[in-house]
Amino acid sequence: MANFHFSMITAPATSMLRMVHRLLSRGLFLFFMIACFLPLSAQLDSLDQEETPPAFSLQEGNYNLSLPKVMQSGKEARAYLTIKQAPADLTEINIEVDGKAQTVSLSEGKGGFTFIPEKGQKELAFSSGDYENKIEIPVVNFPPWMSILPPLMAIILALIFREVVVSLFLGIFAGSAVLAFYAGEGLKGVLSGFLTVIDTYVVNALMDQGHLSIILFSLLIGGMVGVISKNGGMQGIVNRISKIATTAKTGQFATWLLGLVIFFDDYANTLVVGNTMRSITDKLKISREKLSYLVDSTAAPVAALAFITTWIGAELGYIQGGIEGLENFPEGQSAYGIFINSLGYSFYPIMTLAFMLMLIFTGRDFGPMLNAEVRARETGEVSRRDSSGSDEDTLKHFQPLKDIVPKSYNALIPILVLVFGVILGLFYTGHDAEVWNDESQGFFTKLSTIIGNSDSYAALLWASLSAVTVAILMTLAQGMMSLLRVMDTMVHGFKAMFAAIIILTLAWSLQGVTEDMQTAGFLTELLGDQLSPAWIPAIVFVLAAFISFSTGSSWGTMAIMYPLVLPLTWEVGMSQGLEAEVTLPYLYNAVSAVLAGSVLGDHCSPISDTTILSSLACSCNHIDHVRTQLPYALTVGTVALVVGTIPSAFGFPIGLSFLLGLGILFAVVRFAGKLN
Repeated sequence: MANFHFSMITAPATSMLRMVHRLLSRGLFLFFMIACFLPLSAQLDSLDQEETPPAFSLQEGNYNLSLPKVMQSGKEARAYLTIKQAPADLTEINIEVDGKAQTVSLSEGKGGFTFIPEKGQKELAFSSGDYENKIEIPVVNFPPWMSILPPLMAIILALIFREVVVSLFLGIFAGSAVLAFYAGEGLKGVLSGFLTVIDTYVVNALMDQGHLSIILFSLLIGGMVGVISKNGGMQGIVNRISKIATTAKTGQFATWLLGLVIFFDDYANTLVVGNTMRSITDKLKISREKLSYLVDSTAAPVAALAFITTWIGAELGYIQGGIEGLENFPEGQSAYGIFINSLGYSFYPIMTLAFMLMLIFTGRDFGPMLNAEVRARETGEVSRRDSSGSDEDTLKHFQPLKDIVPKSYNALIPILVLVFGVILGLFYTGHDAEVWNDESQGFFTKLSTIIGNSDSYAALLWASLSAVTVAILMTLAQGMMSLLRVMDTMVHGFKAMFAAIIILTLAWSLQGVTEDMQTAGFLTELLGDQLSPAWIPAIVFVLAAFISFSTGSSWGTMAIMYPLVLPLTWEVGMSQGLEAEVTLPYLYNAVSAVLAGSVLGDHCSPISDTTILSSLACSCNHIDHVRTQLPYALTVGTVALVVGTIPSAFGFPIGLSFLLGLGILFAVVRFAGKLN
């Protein structure tokens, strides 16, 4: 057979093949273009659709509405709206509440609105667009003055009977019984209120994430202290400091100075300083009451004054919220700038720190503290014989092991892990690359902003867990104890904190009652009509102190007062025709008065969490601590108010106010105090 060649194909066939080739090539090209264009067209269509999203509307299940647990007819109530999976560009939503239109501003799907329940109203009519809903609301009408009964009863009973657990429980019971009685239950409300104490207020207190974080932090600190005490680390620190703190005077000064060093958090300050210095001050015959005072009265003032603390975030948030929307407010006045300017009016915190130095270096005391110090110096009894500040059986578990050489680094390293762990945790949780790279801000401004935005509870938990872990590993590595005994020691450290945790939980429960009964609102309304420009800082200072004293929460007082005081101060100044430059000093003074008053009330209150923690850390009877600290706090508070806050509001030079106030305090110590 002849070989086949393409040349043998006839010309017509060749032409046909070429034509088919062209058609196939063009068809494949057209098919390729269509295949590429269709997905692109679909993407363009989706983009067009994204540019015009459908209007968002509320539907059943796509939102949560939080209402106050208790409302009173004729009084403004605030509700909080949370939209689930809210669109990123959703900044506001229109709603109707009881037929009245409102626009709720949203931030990350969250916003709030107010309404006023009417007498006899049982339901709240809530709607948005085509969506309508009726929500049952708990309107309870009781005499407003009764809102102060729970905290007042708890405080008076605690001071009379020197027993805080029962006093707190009865205060909570009184509030819940009043609410149940006026809710229509009558005398049945007494029994209902008794049960509500545990199933509502105590349970709610323990369900709060922040409260649980404090409990866990306290337990872990107790566990760490137990381990580093048992392995001789604390004794090693005591031995080193004892070489410097050889007298009662130098021992107290060392306590004061250590309180300044741990400036970033009042809880960490209280627990670390109290537990570290207790053995040293006992050896120097310094009363537990005096130790508790030094620990308690450095913690909050230092945390309130420092630029980089766990307080700064809340303070800046409150200030920013208070100045937003103010008419004619000067540009360039940031929340941080206002905070910095307000520090010049911080008479109570600064005078408190100076007052302690006067007591230390003059060796004088007065009031109940003098009796406590004389008892400690003359008899060596650092606590009253019948006080219940510590369980002696529990304290036996904190005695160092026999036949070991105390080494300070076994305690120093875990404590440093705790301190620097908190700082690193604050930086990590609050770090913002945009803020850190902003060249227009100084280093300390950046650091303060980052720590202000941090999650302080997470930082405290991470640091305390790391510290107790390091303490355990160091103990095991040196063969001092077996794993079983180390765990047993840590558990005894947990047990030492149990009494304080009970008191803390009841104090938080009482705060829940005061929130439901709107105690702070009643106190604010009581004095609200009396405010005038020059007197605003003084009245705010007194009111903040009383609210903090009654509720046991300086943080809660700031949250209540700042949103009220800042707009009020500015509006009063503007209504009287004052220039912005003239009104701003009143504003700075008012900002400082809220903070200072909150700290003063916190120092005086037996239901304050930091006061309770101070008693715990120093192993001092709680009521003894309150009784001995109260005269000192009131003395400084009175001088700060009369010589500092009031004159400075009327234009008296701030520097002279400080000098005059410190001079008066020194005279009080010198002439009212006696050598201990």
